[in-house]
Amino acid sequence: MTPEPERVMVRRALPFGIPAIAAALLIGWGFGGWNVGWSAALGVAIVLANFAVHGLSLSRAARISLTVLFAVAVGGFVVRMAAIVGIMVLLNRLAFFSPLGFVLAVVPTTLLLIGFEMKLLAGRVEADSWTFPAGPERMSR
Repeated sequence: MTPEPERVMVRRALPFGIPAIAAALLIGWGFGGWNVGWSAALGVAIVLANFAVHGLSLSRAARISLTVLFAVAVGGFVVRMAAIVGIMVLLNRLAFFSPLGFVLAVVPTTLLLIGFEMKLLAGRVEADSWTFPAGPERMSR
């Protein structure tokens, strides 16, 4: 049995999580102090957790049907972005939190993970996944 590509995608991305969080912390600290650093690190951690949930939900949806997979992929993106904004609003109540540091870490991390996902999954759609119901034969004129 071949591993599900969505789970493989998550397993390949997560080892870069700790170094990415550390880099965000140090870069944020270098540009604006510890508050900005911690905010940036939180942003990267939240995007990585969001990415893992996305990959696992795609994996589950793919086992159900292509329609559910499409709904989870498209609808899930909107829900995931809304979750990140909601978390940012909640974190903004904390004294140390820097919304600018958070956003400046979230945006490039999200773009990098989307690029990683596209590169990893490109060309992985199998022809066997596409089935079309048999329809009435066309009558020729």
